[in-house]
Amino acid sequence: MTRTTLLGALALGVVACTTKENTPAQDTTHRDTAAAQAAAAPQQVGETSDLKTPESVRYDADLDVFFISNVDGNPVQKDGNGAIRKVRADSLGASTAFIEGGKNGVTLNAPKGMAIKGDTLWVADIDAVRAFNKRTGAPIASIDLRPFKATFLNDIAIGGDGDVYVTDTGISFDAKGQISHPGVNRIFKIVGKTATEAAKGDSIANPNGITWDAANNRFLIATFAGNDVLAWTPGGAPTHVAAGPGQYDGIEVLGDGRILVSSWADSSVHVIQNGKMTKLITGVPAPADIGFDTKRNVVAVPEFTENKAVFFKLQ
Repeated sequence: MTRTTLLGALALGVVACTTKENTPAQDTTHRDTAAAQAAAAPQQVGETSDLKTPESVRYDADLDVFFISNVDGNPVQKDGNGAIRKVRADSLGASTAFIEGGKNGVTLNAPKGMAIKGDTLWVADIDAVRAFNKRTGAPIASIDLRPFKATFLNDIAIGGDGDVYVTDTGISFDAKGQISHPGVNRIFKIVGKTATEAAKGDSIANPNGITWDAANNRFLIATFAGNDVLAWTPGGAPTHVAAGPGQYDGIEVLGDGRILVSSWADSSVHVIQNGKMTKLITGVPAPADIGFDTKRNVVAVPEFTENKAVFFKLQ
């Protein structure tokens, strides 16, 4: 998650073309390579455009739906109008209302990252973590992290121990959308309804996205500060996984071990493989916390400033 004013500060790279004249054989080779790359590139298969400042997408294989968190305004304002909407994964059309702040006993201000454990949908909401029934939307619990002076709870993951882990990026926004960092970079652990600090400090570099990498028994952290994607195990120090443009948001691990991470710096989703980061999906403004449909190999990218989510099928 980051600010809407960030896009104005992003620079667009220009790819220069050489002036060398190719032979017919070279032209054929280049055309064949370009065609192969185009065929392998993810293809957009859907779009949901009825959203309000969408920040996170979470796929649930059990219900075969995407949950999409809608901030609907300033990401640190406690305005009570946050919402979670649903999109059918088999149609990717219009979203439907599911959980709405101020209705049916729900408190929801600026929801961001989400995680699912059993029938419970966990949601990060500024300085609280809220739990809802994923089938009915009914509120289950609210864990208040104000005693820790939580500033910007951002993403959630379920660890290998079955507990809930949530990042605090430590940032804030003023009325004009200008960013500051008054808080502490932290990762909280929640067991039942009790929260504790699991990690904190500059070494986790404004932690934004977090996901559990079961194959390697570790968490992966998409940092908003710096250029590194990190690996972290509770009780240990973070380690380097890969480097790229920075300003990362969402992060997902695929079944084959590849890692997807979104970057506001270049409006792209990157893939990490064998320690190398390369662009996979480009031209997605303000790509926030991505989701992944494990049944159809579809990546969901919420475009925070565009009020929509776009969906791409991996080849």
